[in-house]
Amino acid sequence: MAARRGHVRCVRIARKPMTMIDEQTVLFAEAAIREFLAQRPESADTLDGIHRWWIFWPDLPESPIITTVALERLEAAGAVERLMIGNSVLWRRARPAPAD
Repeated sequence: MAARRGHVRCVRIARKPMTMIDEQTVLFAEAAIREFLAQRPESADTLDGIHRWWIFWPDLPESPIITTVALERLEAAGAVERLMIGNSVLWRRARPAPAD
């Protein structure tokens, strides 16, 4: 149905509820990733691989959002970096920039 001239049509936008992020759980994931890379410094993996295999969750695995937040924080701190390999994103320990 077309809007009539002079009238404004309002549309309600549905939003998904925001996922609650538990700070302690993110810190746990960050520590697990740091420890994994300390023991295996040449490792690289996808978000899914890191979430499933690098982090030993004490109970059921947490949401991958927790791992994403942990990786992004570690990237901001310069501890890890992401690489695009084809259509995949791999995460690894940050390497020093090559000298010119």
